Amino acid sequence: MRTLGYRIAAVAVVTATAATVAAVRATEATERADAGRMVAAGVEAPPSGSPADLAVQFEALLGQHAVLAANMMRSRVRGDDDFVQAANASLGQNTDDMTGLVGQLFGAPTAEKFRPLWSRHVVALFGYSGALADHDDSARAEARTQLTTFEGQLAAFFSGASQGRLPLATARSLVVTHIEHLTGQADAYAAGDYAKADALSRLGFQHTYDLGLGLAQALLPPADTAVLAQPVWRLRSQLGKLLAEHAVLIEDATRAAVTRTPDFSAAGRSLNANTSDIAAAMDTLFGGTAARQFQTLWGAHVEALVSYAAATASQDEAKQQQARDRLTSFQQRTGKFLADATGGKATPAAMTSALAEHDRMLLEHADAYAAKDYPKAHTIAYETYDHMFHLARTLADAFGGAVAARLPKGGAQTGFGGLAGVVEHF
Repeated sequence: MRTLGYRIAAVAVVTATAATVAAVRATEATERADAGRMVAAGVEAPPSGSPADLAVQFEALLGQHAVLAANMMRSRVRGDDDFVQAANASLGQNTDDMTGLVGQLFGAPTAEKFRPLWSRHVVALFGYSGALADHDDSARAEARTQLTTFEGQLAAFFSGASQGRLPLATARSLVVTHIEHLTGQADAYAAGDYAKADALSRLGFQHTYDLGLGLAQALLPPADTAVLAQPVWRLRSQLGKLLAEHAVLIEDATRAAVTRTPDFSAAGRSLNANTSDIAAAMDTLFGGTAARQFQTLWGAHVEALVSYAAATASQDEAKQQQARDRLTSFQQRTGKFLADATGGKATPAAMTSALAEHDRMLLEHADAYAAKDYPKAHTIAYETYDHMFHLARTLADAFGGAVAARLPKGGAQTGFGGLAGVVEHF
């Protein structure tokens, strides 16, 4: 597997002054609404809104929660107050979106119970990371006690809503693991062990993402979720996880490059690991030759994006343009590669357009971050995360059931099926 080289020019440390995410959303909602939910032209996705489709959205939102919570906690440890404000606003948006989806899936009464439970556990995570930043062991212990209480309450909520399909002990174990990943990565980050922090953060994202689908399968009637076992749906879910993590890690590397923080090298290693995971999926689907070709293309794409962030921070317009040119080449070459992989179901132009949209959003994120506009950067990051799932849906549907059936069952380490095995269906 290719190891990416990151050569970062002198970059300025950015301290941000932030407005609110709500203000950014108000001024840009019309302009960006379609971009955040784009499906590549020429590849028509099936209608959304079915219970199975909502279940996939639920796992995406839970995975996003893990990312946003980790970002918020790390920013508190760093003392980035403006970043904390914007990250907290994104966490609030995620909670709103998740509550709305819980209402769609399980009804308004369930959503009304969910929101305060979920919000209180977010507040406790905020308090825990603040105690870490202040080196206040007493406050940290108090926050951990609160989190332990919320672990039990959330487990009881999920188990009760499942009508017996998710045992209480299993639910508690899953919630405890989620909390331990978040507090563990914050502890490691505060100690300067960025490699451990990133490893735990990646595990936390993967666990919480899979937890979303497992919970949906437990809480919904089995008849509503049977379709999720079909190959195209499993591929859609797993591609979404890998591509969303790619976007998240690019954005984290952008932050580290722009602010020149010591966690940049660890962020680069996480990007390498994600690229290897995506290439491994391509190997499973299309064989080793195709996977190696894809790895080279995708690695060059990652390098160009990180180079753009560094050039933007140092206000080097020539290097910015060089990075844009490399991305244009990537989009065209990879668009053809993916179109060929679909057997003609998607055109090179459609795939190139989808990749160009992805890169446009990430470049805008880098621009906003370097301009000290943290709320705008978080808004773009939120929409980019959403966009990755539409791209995954497009690719999975275009690859088709025969290709998707090559994907083994289980998680990233145990076979791409998430937590289905812990759910006791009737």
